[in-house]
Amino acid sequence: MPKLWNDTIEAHRREVNAAILDTTAALVAEHGLLAVTMSQIAEETGIGRATLYKYFSDVESILAAWHERQIAGHLQQLTEIRDRATGPSERLDAVLFAYASIQHELRAVHATELAAHMHGGRHVAHAHHVMHGLIRELIADAVDAGGVRGDVPPEELARYCLGALDGAWSVSSKAAVRRLVEVTLSGLRAGARGTRGRA
Repeated sequence: MPKLWNDTIEAHRREVNAAILDTTAALVAEHGLLAVTMSQIAEETGIGRATLYKYFSDVESILAAWHERQIAGHLQQLTEIRDRATGPSERLDAVLFAYASIQHELRAVHATELAAHMHGGRHVAHAHHVMHGLIRELIADAVDAGGVRGDVPPEELARYCLGALDGAWSVSSKAAVRRLVEVTLSGLRAGARGTRGRA
């Protein structure tokens, strides 16, 4: 089969897949998890049920794929922010603020049954592991540059950051998000003395 034809078919599949994910998430947000059926999804997406079943076996598998896509997008966004910033402290600040902002923007989702259903998945644990590793590396770099305290291992400081900033979904405004990030950063910087204080 010609490459152009293969590329066209693959692009079409990606578009159909994305439409299924977006439609399902919107239907669940509007009607609730238990009220949404595969027939509804097929009708709203504008595809046949047989076609839908070629992509996904049930509503839960669609929601799992939607959630994985959301998480992957957030991780990519944070990686790009890290790569754009210059200097260890600037990279750490930018990523922590972006992470807290993402949590804050998801506050409407956190209040739904969808959140409760999704947050036990393996992909969530994997994403948390990746996020922890990203922040740990940023902290280690900032410690080496003298901008973050060195008396606590970066591993523990990364857990501290994630624990503090996961709560950003519950604050009322962007200003509150900024304050939460500043308080978190203050804890990281207390007594900063670079590698001299590292165990």
